[in-house]
Amino acid sequence: MVRGFFPLDEELGLMPGSLTPRLQEDLTHLATWMPFARAAGMLKRMHGVTVSEALARRQTEENGAAYVAVQEVEVERIEKELPESPVGPAKQLLSVDGAMVPLVGGDWAEVKTLVLGIIEEPVIEKGEQKVHARELSYFSRLAEAEVFTRLALVETHRRGVEKAGCVVAVTDGAEWEQGFIDYHRPDAVRVLDFPHAGGYVGKMGNAVWGEGTSESKEWLKEQLSHLKHEGPGEVLPELRVLMEDHLEIPDLVDWLAYLEKREAHMQYPAYQEQGFPIGSGSVESGNKLVVEARLKGAGMHWAREHVNPMVGLRNAACSDRWDEAWPQINGYRHQQARQRRRIRQAQHLAAVGALLSDIDIPVVDTAPRPPVEELPPTPTTVCTANTMVPTKPRRPSSDHPWRKYPACTPRRRPHSHAPDARK
Repeated sequence: MVRGFFPLDEELGLMPGSLTPRLQEDLTHLATWMPFARAAGMLKRMHGVTVSEALARRQTEENGAAYVAVQEVEVERIEKELPESPVGPAKQLLSVDGAMVPLVGGDWAEVKTLVLGIIEEPVIEKGEQKVHARELSYFSRLAEAEVFTRLALVETHRRGVEKAGCVVAVTDGAEWEQGFIDYHRPDAVRVLDFPHAGGYVGKMGNAVWGEGTSESKEWLKEQLSHLKHEGPGEVLPELRVLMEDHLEIPDLVDWLAYLEKREAHMQYPAYQEQGFPIGSGSVESGNKLVVEARLKGAGMHWAREHVNPMVGLRNAACSDRWDEAWPQINGYRHQQARQRRRIRQAQHLAAVGALLSDIDIPVVDTAPRPPVEELPPTPTTVCTANTMVPTKPRRPSSDHPWRKYPACTPRRRPHSHAPDARK
């Protein structure tokens, strides 16, 4: 049996499923921010419509998968057509990082997130210079570094990273993050997140003097002040001496090597003078806001294939682009429904053709027949009051009773010899 199709559904813009387009959007939007059961409860409170938790989950994940597909199609278009990139801001923030999410079966996987924003002018807060960014947007995926780097093109192109005046890339120094910067903006100013650099310095101090000791705290405070206001030129020599004096602690070698490799990314005095941020707080907040706030709730475990649909919707909502994303989701799902319908119709026609091919149909003789001799035409009569009236007058035969007793001759009376009755 072939599923039916109602043309009015497409004319009215109805999406697959039992809910109206408005209810589907509201349910999906709610489930983007809160657990599925709570979203179903909120939909009932708002619209008086009861849906199950399973329906809320299914609708949300299907719509999220549609949005992920829309963005992948856009990436392919950009790579193929090479459209002109919009012009980015004069100073643009670029930051990438990863956050772990729980999967079904007890496994964990890293969701990588890109944050882009416009760098504002520095301000003084509590005696320290602070640099903030505005108009932040997010792109997240559970993917390998190379795949994530490619797919993020949809967001870097949109925000004009290619033509931004100066891009400041603040990261924790991971190798895959450097590859990401090389792909999208190789001339970006690379900044090693200051708290991250300070964390490695602190590890070395704790390993030598003990964690939480007064000696370790005083030494770390002094080194961080030199690093922030004078740069790594004063700190790295101190760390080398510390490592050489404590060769019995092998981790000191690795920690020092990490910082020495990233010396060019720790020019903090120059960064602050130019009004650049030196911390990756934007992407760390993005990890919490976009990924962890929805996917790391109590008792949550996600199937791997459902992570990207959820973070895709979270990107749209947290970037304040829901009103733009939903028509794209709606249009893509309508397109998929039409494609499935065409496939079903083709399969149905193929099945009917196969069925007819198995039926023995008698052969009809199509040879020409000899012409049929035409009969003379039958005289026509007019029927009135159950009396057949000839179309032409007809005279009676010679022996017809009418000839013996003509209707037009008065009947002769027989002679009677009876007395007159009147007498």
